[in-house]
Amino acid sequence: MPSNPLFSTFRNKTLSLENRIVMAPMTRARSPNGVPTDEVAAYYRRRVEGGVGLIITEGTTINRPSASNDTAIPNFHTRESLDAWARVVGEVHAAGGKIAPQLWHMGMAREPGSGPNPGSPSEGPSGLSASGDEVSAPMTDADIADTISAFASAAAKAKEIGFDAIELHGAHGYLLDQFFWAQSNRRTDRYGGDIVDRTRFAREVVHAVRQRVGSDFNIIFRVSQWKQQDYHARLATNPLELSALLEPLALAGVDIFHCSTRRFWEPEFNRSHLNLAGWAKKITGKPTITVGSVGLQGKDFTHAFKGESAAVSDLGDLERRLQRREFDLVAVGRALIADADWPTKIRRDKFSEIMPFNPASLACL
Repeated sequence: MPSNPLFSTFRNKTLSLENRIVMAPMTRARSPNGVPTDEVAAYYRRRVEGGVGLIITEGTTINRPSASNDTAIPNFHTRESLDAWARVVGEVHAAGGKIAPQLWHMGMAREPGSGPNPGSPSEGPSGLSASGDEVSAPMTDADIADTISAFASAAAKAKEIGFDAIELHGAHGYLLDQFFWAQSNRRTDRYGGDIVDRTRFAREVVHAVRQRVGSDFNIIFRVSQWKQQDYHARLATNPLELSALLEPLALAGVDIFHCSTRRFWEPEFNRSHLNLAGWAKKITGKPTITVGSVGLQGKDFTHAFKGESAAVSDLGDLERRLQRREFDLVAVGRALIADADWPTKIRRDKFSEIMPFNPASLACL
């Protein structure tokens, strides 16, 4: 019987993984005043002990006043928080795993008046809400420059602390993604224009991060078509348009694309079975991470927050796609919240022992 491709090793630059299973970033909001607790460290360590190869942390915010909408979301810039993240890294490494922080700015998805700095206006390329209303002034050149610097500083701290890579959150309608999206980016300067021009801000972030972390440190970039504001949004309706988005980012220095979809098995474009991660790898030649309802039957993750459960599903299609090298890594979300030993049970063919996901799983770390 052929070996399971999920448990083959992966190498890219200095990132060396014992298997292809990644813990997907999932906001837990369990970090009072933005500081990860010992419970958070134990939560990540437990998933490594259960067999995860790479942890990508929940979104952790950069040093901009309006980056976060919740004081319990971790930050990545205060001394207290960075010290706590160093403890998280120590726990993950002690268990034999690897870890990358997801660096995040919520942009206009942050509700005005929320988060640790409620008096600061939400910020985005054009200051527009999801409905297109003007909520705040567009970001100035100084705002953009400071935000780029904040991403780069956070990445440098991540490397200094001992993280194994970093991920930039460029998906789901948050700040970096808002610059990609024509509906939210109506700028007429060098940060606006066609899709290639609208990648400029993200490209400058990637370039600044690369300058601070060096050539061998992996930069992961999370992308998506869907947005929180619109699950049916399409940045690219065909491979040529997707190429216009991804190739500039690859040239800027992205090492791995993390391609967020709601259901990994759905083809991205007509007349091809490839999903978003498959197309991203085909276009850029870079390694990719697939994600989206892995290991679960029924409806996607959005229904988890409506109180709906999800049964365990077969992994045959996923494993065949991985074997064909359509993508390189597999990110798992809800299934790992429900059962920290999910990877070990898969590896040992204890499929029937896997705990199904239910909404109560979200209540604890």
